[in-house]
Parts: sequence; C-alpha cells; structure tokens
Amino acid sequence: MITAKNLSKRYGRALALDNLSFSIEAGEAVALWGANGAGKTTTLRCLLGVQGFEGELRVNGIDVAQNSKAARAAIGYVPQETRFYDMPVLETLHFYARLKKASAARVGAVLEQVQLTAHQNKRVSMLSGGMKQRLALAAALLSDPPILVLDEPTANLDVQAQRDFIQTVQALNQSGKTIVFSSHRLDEVIALGSRVLVLSEGRLQLECAPPELAGKLGLHRWLRIWVAAQHKEPTLQVLNEQGYTFMPNGRSVYVQVSLGGKIAPLRSLEQARIPVEDFDLIEGEMSPLEGNHD
Repeated sequence: MITAKNLSKRYGRALALDNLSFSIEAGEAVALWGANGAGKTTTLRCLLGVQGFEGELRVNGIDVAQNSKAARAAIGYVPQETRFYDMPVLETLHFYARLKKASAARVGAVLEQVQLTAHQNKRVSMLSGGMKQRLALAAALLSDPPILVLDEPTANLDVQAQRDFIQTVQALNQSGKTIVFSSHRLDEVIALGSRVLVLSEGRLQLECAPPELAGKLGLHRWLRIWVAAQHKEPTLQVLNEQGYTFMPNGRSVYVQVSLGGKIAPLRSLEQARIPVEDFDLIEGEMSPLEGNHD
C-alpha cells in the first residue's frame, strides 16, 4: 500500500529524512515513533504530497512525486488539531463533502462510523475536544480512502476521549483501512499498532512489534497531567522548581515518575493550589529530552 525508498528531505542544512526506506502492507496499522525532530511529521507530509523530497515514494500504487494529487486522494488525514467553522456538524460534513467532491450520501455513513449521529445538529463550538477530533476523522472518511494518516491524533484529548477515539480507529482498521499514525504514547501504540517504525534523526532506527518497544528502547513511566490553560505555565514552573523531568504536550504535561512516586507531582500541584483536571499513568513513554521540532 505504501513504499518508501531512500526518502530524504533537507531544511536548509538540517537533514530531516536521511535515506529512509520502509513498506506498509494493506490493512496494517503502523506507528511512527521517535523523539521530536526524528522525522515523523516530515514523513507524513511526504506521504500527503505536500512536502518535496528526494527518493521514491508510492502510495496505493501511485508515484507521489509524479502525481501528488492522486496519491493524496487515497489518504484521509487527521491532524493533531483541526479548526472548523462554527456550523452544525451535519452542515460541516456536507461542506467538506463538496470540497472533496464526495457523495452527500456518505455523510450519514461517516457520522455513524464515528458515533456522532446523535450530535449532528449541534454546532461545532458545542462539541467536546474528543467529539471535534471524531468530526475531523469523519471528514477524512468522506471519500472512503483506503489509507488513514493520523498525526498525534489524541495528544490534546482527555483520557476517556483518547480511549473512544482509539476504539473508533481500531474498528476502521478491522474493516480494512490501512492506518499510519505518529504517537508518543506506548499504550496507544500497543492498542492500535500492528508494527512500529522507530525513527531517529531521519533514519529508521528499529522496526518491531508494539509489545517489544519498551524493552528495546528502555522506556520510562510517566504521569500525564491535564490542567486548564491558565494554569499551564504555573504548573511547568512548579514541576521545574521540584526538579521533575517533564514535557508539555498539547493541553497536558508529561512528568517522569518512579514506580512508587506517581502521586508526588500531584501533591506538589495541590500545595501550589493548582487544580488538576485529570491524570493518567502511562507505561513506557519516550524520553522528552531529545529535541523540540519535527
């Protein structure tokens, strides 16, 4: 379904992709894993045909360099965050159907696929973050593409919304869709992926089954904490003062914790009178201290 041979991309002097080669079979769910700057997003942009590159890349049998528009038509893309006009859900999807030249009859089907039928008359501004992400997935499904490309799709969602979204994507994969997604979450990779491509400095460092990833990379345990936007900077300040290793990620913050010390960061925030909206213990997250840009 996807074949990349010696894929390379430079941004000035920086080499974002360095002779990257891989293949993805139809029906697989493949995770791209790596630190910020490893090349995950650049790889996805190349697949979408919106990023120039050197080397060979074929999507659904189509040469991306020669016909990026046709290759892109085989892909439904869901970014980390999508902005919509404030229209009702049903109207929003009809708008996207016209843009994609998809049949209006597909709208009802995709609403059902992403469990938004009951919310079709709500305005987008009334949707939760999880529902907005499912709406983005619905828009990606309108043309019934064989491939779904997801870039950190649950990074800005709370725990329950993450689980709901993953279950929806699992069902799509089981129905035959090929899934390519980037993620920082080991639990997400294990739940959704059939294979992991580990990128480092634009190269393929490792290829393995999801359950093998933590052992091969020596990953750590992290506490993911959600706080309101106005409390984000004070939270980072407290964690920094307490000497924690942490990484901001969307609306949340990852904090590295020991086996018996998972509650300590929450107590520190409580003492600083910073309310925590939610938290989740994540096994096997990657180290955050490996760069800042992808």
